[in-house]
Amino acid sequence: MSETEDKDSKTEEPTEKKIKDALKKGQTASSREVPLLVSIAAFTIYLIFSGKSFIDTAFVFLRNIFEQVGTLDIHNTLDANNLFTAVASQFVLLITPLCVLLMAGGILSAVAQNEPRMVLNRIAPKASKLSLIKGWGRVFGKQGMVEFAKSVSKLLFCGTVVFVTLYSSPQQLLNGMFQEPGSYGDVVTNLMEKLLISVCIAMTLIAAADYLWSRYSWRENLKMSRKEITDEHKQAEGDPLLKARMRSIARDRSRQRMMEAVPSSTLIIANPTHISIALRFDSESDEAPVVVAKGQDLIALRIREIASQHEIPIFVKVELARALNKAVQVDQIIPPEFYAAVAELINTVYKRTSTVTG
Repeated sequence: MSETEDKDSKTEEPTEKKIKDALKKGQTASSREVPLLVSIAAFTIYLIFSGKSFIDTAFVFLRNIFEQVGTLDIHNTLDANNLFTAVASQFVLLITPLCVLLMAGGILSAVAQNEPRMVLNRIAPKASKLSLIKGWGRVFGKQGMVEFAKSVSKLLFCGTVVFVTLYSSPQQLLNGMFQEPGSYGDVVTNLMEKLLISVCIAMTLIAAADYLWSRYSWRENLKMSRKEITDEHKQAEGDPLLKARMRSIARDRSRQRMMEAVPSSTLIIANPTHISIALRFDSESDEAPVVVAKGQDLIALRIREIASQHEIPIFVKVELARALNKAVQVDQIIPPEFYAAVAELINTVYKRTSTVTG
């Protein structure tokens, strides 16, 4: 019941991440009928363009062997090996083009369906594959029954096509038996071409239906529930609570570094109770005054407290404090429009310092 409910809850289309993860694991939409169709089509093409040449070459070769049966000297193992090598070599030369064509068709059908990729997990040995119970479930489970139904339907459909194609052929075969042996090959070749073309047409329909079904079934199996999408989003973006905690830690560390920089400031500009701006200006290293710390309310009070502890001058300038607080961030140089007002305060600090020193 839980499995049914879980499956029913997967109503959402798979995300890009889910699809990419499935492809990395080798879970692709692949039709088994497409390679079979390509193999039959390749054999049909070979038969149409090279079938007559194949039969003629084989006929001549076999005729030569039979004509030389009385002259062949086979007295030992070496003679037998030589004869076998000659026959096998000729046979390999005859079937090599067909094998190459079938291999090329198989590779092309696989590449056309899915992008080639190396998935070692699919070929790694797994103990679960040896389980008789799981194997029985795969064979007689839902997927196994679907494959069985597809095989039966394919057999019936192709069988019907073959029967219709060969229905009028017996008389043609009987007539060919009264012809010369060499010409009977043409009769068989023509019949095979007709049969294979009919099978190719039938397999094209089957392969097209199976290809569409495999794509549909693959995508249906990848569908996700709303919870899975939410969990994936959290995993990708991060848990909101954890992110909030990390932002809080980052702010605390930034505030700590800011407070540690207050003793290096030259002066503090304050709005008596709400805002404090700590500025540093060193004529040898700074082009213009730099904001080393700023804050409001409790942070502003803490900045002024640290400034008092280190005897840093505090100037109460309400409008200037508000403007600087809006316009400048920590570790930034103040804008040019504030140069005059701040320069006046810095001169006041230098004068006080000079007076105390004097």
